[in-house]
Amino acid sequence: MTATSRADPRARTRALVVHPHFKADRTARRDPQSALEECVGLTAAIDLDVVSAEVAPLASVKAGTLFGAGKIDAIKAQVEAAEAEVVVVDGAVSPIQQRNLEKAWGAKVLDRTGLILEIFGARASTREGALQVELAHLTYQKSRLVRSWTHLERQRGGAGFMGGPGETQIEADRRAIDDKIVRIKKHLQGVVQTRALHRKARKKAPYPVVALVGYTNAGKSTLFNRITDADVLAKDMLFATLDPTMRAVKLPGGRKVVLSDTVGFISDLPTQLVAAFRATLEEVLEADVIVHVRDMAHPETEAQKADVLDVLGDLGVTPERLTAVLEARNKIDLLGDDARQAQRMEAQRAGAVAVSALTGEG
Repeated sequence: MTATSRADPRARTRALVVHPHFKADRTARRDPQSALEECVGLTAAIDLDVVSAEVAPLASVKAGTLFGAGKIDAIKAQVEAAEAEVVVVDGAVSPIQQRNLEKAWGAKVLDRTGLILEIFGARASTREGALQVELAHLTYQKSRLVRSWTHLERQRGGAGFMGGPGETQIEADRRAIDDKIVRIKKHLQGVVQTRALHRKARKKAPYPVVALVGYTNAGKSTLFNRITDADVLAKDMLFATLDPTMRAVKLPGGRKVVLSDTVGFISDLPTQLVAAFRATLEEVLEADVIVHVRDMAHPETEAQKADVLDVLGDLGVTPERLTAVLEARNKIDLLGDDARQAQRMEAQRAGAVAVSALTGEG
């Protein structure tokens, strides 16, 4: 980046993406390169300019820095050469590790949870969505206060029980976050009650509720629009939909149903987000039918399926209901003729439906 481009307010922040690959982990579902590519997509989703991306094999985890000294030095050289301001680490980074890496690299460090929270914050378009994201952010931030206050000597005095003499700044910050969390949860409890009333009203109507679920960018909103003639935002973009959308629709056989589009899932979906978005995701629990929209053109489609089923299980969907989930095997238009025909036959055998939400096929 030249001096001129650095001064340009339109210039995007430069970022490096690193996917730590633990060589001893035999349980990893994903190919490391595919995982890296997904993280690059996530990073681009918050408008960072990815200038370098790499898989970093790790034989072991360093408690204080995650990476070994050699890899830290190599990444530092890349940060300086690219004049990057952010390093995205596609995995869990502890508060201590984050602080030490930021000091070593002279750049902001975002781990996978922090990155996904940033995306959700950018996507939230309603008051409810924004509050749910803020709740998740605060929960995450509270666990990382050690980053900001490494010297507990900084203390504040004050009158009264809540701000007594000797209260450390970190304690004050934690208490402030706790207060905000309580306020947001109280507001969201009203959202939960309102949604419960809406569900109760819908149960009185003779229309079953069909919930669309799926990995982010699998094509749920495109399928929703195809079926309902709605105009829900449907883009080739991770987490395009955060807020649930519901429409009554008449099926070709004449029966009416209520179709619900929900937030997309992803591997290692932050627990803070699952908890914060519970009011939204409970629409899935109460649905009469769950339709899992899958991207059959994606090389990691089986791993994505497993991740979606994991999140549904975490939400409380019973094993019996999980086996009854209907699959809409989407994006067959991106397959070759032979693969598309094979997918149709396999879907038929499995009791699934092979479709292209984009073209209307199937």
